[in-house]
Amino acid sequence: MFTRHIFRSYLFYTGVVVMLGFVSVVAAIAYFGFTNLIEFIPYILYSVIQGIAITVGVGAVSFFVLRALYRSRSKVLMVITGVLVAAGLLYMWADKTYAPHFAMPSFMHVYHPGGALPDLPFKNVLAFIKNFNNFEYVEDIGADPNDVPAPITRDTSETVKISLTAQEVIAEVAEGIYFNYWTYNKQTPGPMLRVREGDTVEMTLTNHPSSLHSHNIDLHAVTGPGGGATVSRVEPGETKTFTWKALQPGLYIYHCATPNVSTHNSHGQYGLILVEPEGGLPPVDKEFYIVQGELYTKGAIGKKGLTIFDGNALLDGLPNYVTFNGRIETDGEPRMTVQTGDKVRIFVGNGGVNLISSFHPIGEIFDTVYAEGGIGAEPLKNIQTTAVLPGGASIVEFTAEVPGDIVLVDHALARMNKGAWAIIRVEGEERPDIFSGAPSAPHSGH
Repeated sequence: MFTRHIFRSYLFYTGVVVMLGFVSVVAAIAYFGFTNLIEFIPYILYSVIQGIAITVGVGAVSFFVLRALYRSRSKVLMVITGVLVAAGLLYMWADKTYAPHFAMPSFMHVYHPGGALPDLPFKNVLAFIKNFNNFEYVEDIGADPNDVPAPITRDTSETVKISLTAQEVIAEVAEGIYFNYWTYNKQTPGPMLRVREGDTVEMTLTNHPSSLHSHNIDLHAVTGPGGGATVSRVEPGETKTFTWKALQPGLYIYHCATPNVSTHNSHGQYGLILVEPEGGLPPVDKEFYIVQGELYTKGAIGKKGLTIFDGNALLDGLPNYVTFNGRIETDGEPRMTVQTGDKVRIFVGNGGVNLISSFHPIGEIFDTVYAEGGIGAEPLKNIQTTAVLPGGASIVEFTAEVPGDIVLVDHALARMNKGAWAIIRVEGEERPDIFSGAPSAPHSGH
């Protein structure tokens, strides 16, 4: 009799869950739109399965616990259970001495100017799903490291007009792993910019109408409030222009500085601008563009589907992915190629927001390093590893002497497991006088 009663109760509970699930699906279709949901669900399939499993499991356990308490008729057990629940609630209240807010994570407090939190407000989550089919899918979010503006050969200053578009898109971090990147010109990092010392720069920033957030731009090369951020904040669909003069040569980061600043940067909104000295930089055969960045996502490394931003991981400085140019490189398919004898220059940046990059070429030595992107002082020579600070840059140069693959890494080598590596393939004739896999000939002298 007791078993049949439990079985009937469980069927009733299951029916209630199914009915609530059906009502939820109907409500979701009505609110978000059928097309949006059809396009969105494949990206969150694994999360949906997890959610269903947790809901069913927690509901079943709660049902059986309450049923057992009811059947036991023990007032002592009921009181003890109530005390345990109350103790848990009191502990949570004492551990978080500030009120929760309607966001993920619900309990978070920071001292960012204006109190802006690196969180994911639920209203933004709802807006994201509702507008999902308006987000552009970008096949390859990673900026092409070969896409470097040509050296400036003119010997006079000019007015240079630069236009960028802030746009929020969907792209793969690695195969099957998707992220909502916030970008300049649909790539991470944004385009490399190049001007000359003494140039007047007319900077125009547009925020794409599909964006859900406001954006701006802070160029570290700018002398002026916020590096331009205070006058460039644009709402979705808005455009603003400001003018600044390039006073000091060097390699500088630019990034979005809309609060919470770390949130915008860790979604991919950063890039490099080179202010060339009046006489230019010494000529080289190849120039490349690489910026290290960090992605803070919920779940384990490699979790498939759409990964969402993790504000707590950002505060703790624990990114799931550390990338060179926005995404994980494809094994065996280097995007950079040079010939033996080529003089190579790499413009290196660090979009941050937490880690110092220990930039190192496995199989080469930097002949020249312009430390911290500074131009004017005597550069460093014969450097194995150079520090690239968050929000900083460096210019490194080497000559490719022998063929093979040069692996660029952050030499905090655990980060290679998170994606911090790229390959330069050197093609050309072997140089056994410099490097050979064979033992050297025996020495006949004394």
